[in-house]
Amino acid sequence: MKVAEAVGRALAAAGVDRVFGVVGSGNFRLTNGAIAGGARFVAARHEGGAATMADAYARMSGTVAALSVHQGPGLTNALTGVAEAAKSRTPLVVLAAEATEPRSNFHVDQEALAHAVGAVPVRVTSAEGAVEETCAAVRLAVHERRTVLLNLPLHVQALDVPEGALDRAEPPAARAAVEPSAAGTAALTALLEQAQRPVFVAGRGARTLGGRDALVELADHYGALLATSAVARGLFQGSPWSLDVSGGFSSPRAAELIERADLIVGWGCALNMWTMRHGRLIGSDTAVVQVDDDPSALGAHRALRLGVTGDVELTARRALEGAVGGPRQGYRTAAVEASIAARVRWRDVPYEDTGTRERIDPRTLSIALDDLLPAERVIGVDSGNFMGYPSMFLSVPDHQGLCFTQAFQSIGLGLATAVGAALAHPDRLPVAALGDGGALMGAAELDTVRRLGLPMVVIVYNDDAYGAEVHHFAPDGHPLDTVVFPPTDIATVGRGYGFEAVTVKTPDDLRPVRHWLTGPRSNPLLIDAKIVSDQGAWWLEEAFRGH
Repeated sequence: MKVAEAVGRALAAAGVDRVFGVVGSGNFRLTNGAIAGGARFVAARHEGGAATMADAYARMSGTVAALSVHQGPGLTNALTGVAEAAKSRTPLVVLAAEATEPRSNFHVDQEALAHAVGAVPVRVTSAEGAVEETCAAVRLAVHERRTVLLNLPLHVQALDVPEGALDRAEPPAARAAVEPSAAGTAALTALLEQAQRPVFVAGRGARTLGGRDALVELADHYGALLATSAVARGLFQGSPWSLDVSGGFSSPRAAELIERADLIVGWGCALNMWTMRHGRLIGSDTAVVQVDDDPSALGAHRALRLGVTGDVELTARRALEGAVGGPRQGYRTAAVEASIAARVRWRDVPYEDTGTRERIDPRTLSIALDDLLPAERVIGVDSGNFMGYPSMFLSVPDHQGLCFTQAFQSIGLGLATAVGAALAHPDRLPVAALGDGGALMGAAELDTVRRLGLPMVVIVYNDDAYGAEVHHFAPDGHPLDTVVFPPTDIATVGRGYGFEAVTVKTPDDLRPVRHWLTGPRSNPLLIDAKIVSDQGAWWLEEAFRGH
């Protein structure tokens, strides 16, 4: 057996059940080896889309995924998606064929490329070590939550592996939960005992059922309000004490309640500029605590009163074990509960509808779609001026309802994000929320949606512009010709790929959506929503502060 096939089979034996990619000569045999080993291969139309699909699948399935690409341009095409995965600490193995001969047209320094985007480069170096080196790459991805670039030199791929080499391939042991120190949990409990208005903010590190349950129990004891970062949205869905998302997406009432907290505890959450609005959600006398199983994450974005190294669930349970006395009221008064029920959801915040006969207000559009679409949904959102509307006006059933690939803030990833999330949750209606710019960047993957038979709803918030730049630069009188485009009939583009499609200018135009939802959904649906572009989204100023 050649190294190329053995690597693919070893990957599957190590527990990788999905491989995404675009196949060329350099990764043909190893991709077929993974399929022969039992992994399912998902062919994308572009390596960038394949990388984001793999990223989203790994996030939403809770497993490690793989990306298979050709040497040189196959990898460079994928780099934006790889950068997003690396920044998000997604367990992902990138299988990249490698041309080591400098005179080859395909030769680039692939190790340097990995370093440049934050991935960890490793290499298959011999026929004798190929299987173990592949399994080691999977272990590294799982145990350290890293995106790993496994370079596969072409001359090594062609070698013969020793007999029985695959017998040593096996899945990595589960990542061990980090036990917090007794001193750390005691200090946390002491701060909770003193707090009158505690707020818990849960992030990616809390996105498990066990983490959620432990945090809810601890919050119930101390009377804490509950919020999440955008990537963990839905974790506390159904709780009357949930403030939804903390940060730039917060509704005015949610932001007000967070600002008034005397203790903020970030649970598996970086408390970065987005989640804390550059620190403006933290009061001058507020104690800030961060709990994370990675000690390097503690205090990386702001000064802390206390940092605790530990698994979220274990730390929350140890803190509750150290609680003194009975449950406390804390922040949970009747008045606060009533205001959360009435004013925390964005759809309950009054607004002036600026829609016309030719353009629909994106808030009106999103609220109407929220009412139409089934509750069991999984949403992938692209980046852009529009992104706050689907992210916050479309409700999610739980922490598996939103896949938010925004660590690199690249537009064009939303459609592929929704594909990966849909494959991880085939029991839910997949929804892709895109701007017109991102939709046209990623349009090739409309073919992937149709080819896979996904009953997806693709919503394009179409203002015929790069809206973020329009609203950022227009107030200063800059010419906008470079970021404004003639009207594009994206519905017709969708039909060309085999979608059912509808153009929406007013709420009445959504009737075909209701018809599609009640029908067989044999083809995916694209909604080309012509939205008003009279103002920047409420979160836009926060976004540009981060540049």
